[in-house]
Order: sequence, then C-alpha cells, then structure tokens
Amino acid sequence: MADITIKDAQQKVDEWIKTFGVRYFSELTNLGILMEEVGELSRIIVRKYGEQSFKESDNEKELADEMADIFWVLICLANQTGVDLTDALVKNFEKKTSRDINRHKENKKLQ
Repeated sequence: MADITIKDAQQKVDEWIKTFGVRYFSELTNLGILMEEVGELSRIIVRKYGEQSFKESDNEKELADEMADIFWVLICLANQTGVDLTDALVKNFEKKTSRDINRHKENKKLQ
C-alpha cells in the first residue's frame, strides 16, 4: 500500500469495517480493546527497552504491528464519535506550540 494520509486511513478503516467487520463494536468495547492493545505495546517496550526479559510468548509480537493495532482502534473510535483526526492533530500541534513554546527549552532536566 502506498503512503496514506490520516484522512484516507479513517475512510479505509470505515470501508473495511462495513465490508468485513459487519459493524463497529460499541465505543465502550473499542475503548477496552484500545486499552488491551496499549498493554500489548507496553509489554514489548518494557522487555525491549526495560529490565524485563522476553518470554517465549513475546517472540511473535512486533512493535510496529502493536502500534498499528492501537492506531486502528483509535481510528475506529474517531469514526464512531465523528472526530476528524487530521483536524484534531493540527489543532493539537497549535495548542502544544502555543502552550509549550519555551517550556521544554527552559527545562534544565532536558539539557
């Protein structure tokens, strides 16, 4: 698949759900699935970058795939609740830039 925009991703997930998934799970179910997927990502990061060792069952898990699972469910939630993620991300950049324009540069812990 070629490069994909966030807007395209939202549309493609919606098409996939309607074609193969029958319908969206409820928002609460998707929230639970999102938390589960974040836990799976956490498990990999803790083992790869932290002090815990990998278990046999962890060998099949891939960091990128777990991140994509999280993004998929987040897109589902955005579609279900009418959130345009492109617009939301643009506004989030603006918020962070205006709020944190000097905050991190002045943080002695980061220098």
